[in-house]
Amino acid sequence: MTEATPGQTVGPFFHHALAFPGDSELVPFGAAGSVVLHGYVYDGAGDPVPDAMIEIRQSDASGVVPRAGGSLRRRGAGFTGWGRSCTDGAGHYWFSTVEPGLPFFAVTVFARGLLDRLFTRIYLPGAADAVDGLVASREADGRLRFDIHLQGPSETVFFKFPRT
Repeated sequence: MTEATPGQTVGPFFHHALAFPGDSELVPFGAAGSVVLHGYVYDGAGDPVPDAMIEIRQSDASGVVPRAGGSLRRRGAGFTGWGRSCTDGAGHYWFSTVEPGLPFFAVTVFARGLLDRLFTRIYLPGAADAVDGLVASREADGRLRFDIHLQGPSETVFFKFPRT
């Protein structure tokens, strides 16, 4: 049996090394049936994190989790259920996607100073099995908003997965 090696601090190189055009568009922005999922990432002091990266994985509208290849380069691959968004200078992230049939988005958060990535979920409003504090709000224009707080009194619920 081998021991796991210690984690390394991640970031802040995301915007330079991992972003690519269209990475936050699981479906084209403004397409029929599309919705915008967006929010802000905040640190423990409540300040925006301008260089975080958020990844989502989700089912399609009928509840099927896509298994098709092409997640990174989706042109012609169809809906892959995966996307990536780097925060801007104000800590804002966004995705153009569909509302998942399984009523949540699986979320991974990367940010400078973190020893490991963080895992959470964003549930759709009204989801029967939603975890308190992990429900997006629906804005007047139909967009879904979910802010991520890395620490502090409003800290987002993060899940721990055992290392293998």
